Amino acid sequence: MRPMLIIDGSQGEGGGQILRSSLTLATILTQPITIENIRAKRKTPGLAAQHLTAVRAAAQICAATVSGAELGSTRLTFIPQSQPIAGDYYFNVAEARMGGSAGAATLVIQTILLPLVLAQGKSRVIVEGGTHVEWSPSYHYLHNTFLPMLTYLGVTVQAELLAWGWYPAGQGKIELNIPGSAELKLNNVSRWTQRGRLKQIHGLGVAANIAAHIAQRLVDQAKRLLEPLAVPLVIEPQRVKSVSPGAGIFLVAEYESSYAGFSALGRIGKSSEQVAEAAVHELLRFHRSAGVLEPHLTDQLILPLALTRQAITVSSESLSLHTITNIAVISQFLGPIAQVDEANQLIHFRPS
Repeated sequence: MRPMLIIDGSQGEGGGQILRSSLTLATILTQPITIENIRAKRKTPGLAAQHLTAVRAAAQICAATVSGAELGSTRLTFIPQSQPIAGDYYFNVAEARMGGSAGAATLVIQTILLPLVLAQGKSRVIVEGGTHVEWSPSYHYLHNTFLPMLTYLGVTVQAELLAWGWYPAGQGKIELNIPGSAELKLNNVSRWTQRGRLKQIHGLGVAANIAAHIAQRLVDQAKRLLEPLAVPLVIEPQRVKSVSPGAGIFLVAEYESSYAGFSALGRIGKSSEQVAEAAVHELLRFHRSAGVLEPHLTDQLILPLALTRQAITVSSESLSLHTITNIAVISQFLGPIAQVDEANQLIHFRPS
């Protein structure tokens, strides 16, 4: 067995990504870990419902022995007993806390996806929780931005939204079908160094359990603001049912060689037009930049890119502290994975 690796959860941005990346790599590498000071820089430190669910999920797919897996815990020991095990899995964030939780289902998926991608055999995973909630990638970001970018690494995952989950009730449901036995590999390096021409922008304006005109207003405002780009705008209104009411707009900028996702959620006191404008503002800011990846996608692709063990330079619209911290954590497992050029927003991946 490998020696215990100690991870400081207060380093850098001090949030939940340190936990998720550590669990992912511990599971893939069968690496025993202890994480201290979990989420130390958050308003409420320690494991919240979505983090505890991620721990339980990761433990299940590698038969790990775990101590410290409870709500509010700031210290966790995680000892995998096997390589990732393909199979049928069900995880529910609401089960982690009495009274339920709208904690992000997508962040649980983020933790276990790569281990199951690399596992020998097919897996079917259902995760219940928040599917469109603040401070996390939405289902539509997962489906329309992150997973398409993974195909450039030789990974094909099918995702389906079975139920919408908004704050505060959650109770959304996502199903994944993962072929497994993948080999992470850069199939076309130029895709990661040049984004190419903007081909189209597509997406949804969504209203759940509220007036249908909300969805239409979201779409109309987005189209009005994006019209000067002179590209096809395939943005549709959609009214859906869910346990909690909600609204939001979810956009994808499709370039010749990459995808970029942008979204904004509705909230009381914020007009539909303001919500649409927030998402469009982020999209336009990215489009005016030279980056191949937008900041959230940069952060989420660090780990799969590092696991290819191939040399590549990736440019981002901006490099967040979240991303810099993620690189530092991953390097504790894999050795130095990259050099960061913050002045030019570049990450130089170099095999260690």
